[in-house]
Amino acid sequence: MKLDHISKITAILVVAAVDLYGEDRVQTKRIVISIPDRKLVLLDGDRVLKVYDVAVGKASTPTPQGDFRIVNRVQNPTWYGPSVVVPPGKNNPLGTRWMGLSVKGYGIHGTNAPSSIGKAASHGCIRMRQADLEELFGLVEVGMPVELRGERPQILLAVAN
Repeated sequence: MKLDHISKITAILVVAAVDLYGEDRVQTKRIVISIPDRKLVLLDGDRVLKVYDVAVGKASTPTPQGDFRIVNRVQNPTWYGPSVVVPPGKNNPLGTRWMGLSVKGYGIHGTNAPSSIGKAASHGCIRMRQADLEELFGLVEVGMPVELRGERPQILLAVAN
């Protein structure tokens, strides 16, 4: 009976440790996007894991600035435009992945116009090349912080260009 009690306590401690590890991992990883540099940096603490070229919002539909979070992740999303619905596939302007941000209507996604990467060309979202997007999608989780900066962030000074 005593051994059964110890096993239950051990199991509870293991579950708590796994939960705590998962929370720490989400909280230490973050995305910083430099709007003027058109770069997305994936960080773990202050360590740069990846740097990607992106497209940002054009002057008439700028990318919002501030601190947000990833609120959802969708594989093969459907795009709901003002007058048309585009199912998943090669004509979908979102590409194969969507990572929604905590600012309504904005996210990080792919594109069916890869020549727009590196430019101010979107309606405010962050566009990525398909391969980059799919790699990033596998590295992020719901709840991860996303910083959208209108000025070059310090972290990018060391890795720009």
